[in-house]
Amino acid sequence: MEHAVEIFVSSFTRILIPGILVSIPLTLISFFFALVIAVIVAMIRYANIKVLSEICKFYVWVIRGTPLLVQLFFMYYGLPKIGVFWSSPFICAVVVFALNEGAYASETIRGALNSVPDGQIEAGYCVGMNFVQIMLRIVLPQALRAAVPALMNGLIGMVKDTSLASNITVTEMLFQTKTIITTTYEPFILYIEVALIYLIFSTVLSRVQVIVEKKMNAQVGKAS
Repeated sequence: MEHAVEIFVSSFTRILIPGILVSIPLTLISFFFALVIAVIVAMIRYANIKVLSEICKFYVWVIRGTPLLVQLFFMYYGLPKIGVFWSSPFICAVVVFALNEGAYASETIRGALNSVPDGQIEAGYCVGMNFVQIMLRIVLPQALRAAVPALMNGLIGMVKDTSLASNITVTEMLFQTKTIITTTYEPFILYIEVALIYLIFSTVLSRVQVIVEKKMNAQVGKAS
């Protein structure tokens, strides 16, 4: 028992540091690009731009219909077979996570766009706005506000999904945990430890989500 406690204490910082320096940056960078992709895809599909809309539908269909781990393996191990190489596993992971979350988030944002009343769009045209102005000033701000809870859930889920990056040698928390296990032979206690750290990160983000939603609800209350 004492040996297990000693390993738990000595390993905590060794696992936490990759979490702070790799897992969290991987999550935030990927999520930023995922939002950019999601907004672009959702707006194209909302505007029903024929050729581009079909391309976006195909992208969403493929990403949502295949496992994230398979996408990681394909991009990191498969693409080099046809001459596409990555400067680092981290960059590859960012691209894959951004594309994956972007597909799911685009559906969330598209649904939020469709929830904006048509009357507001018509009112925009009446005051002389064009389609782009209406989208940027009227529709998109309301849609993003409505989509925040689902998008935050996606962010929290992405924190946990970063553990899959260990399969392409990204030195995040799970990779570090596996490395420690090879020398301590204590998988039980160490997997509990890394799960606890993921839980801490997810809990912090959940609290951030509550704060963001409260502030947005307060702003809506003032506006009304």
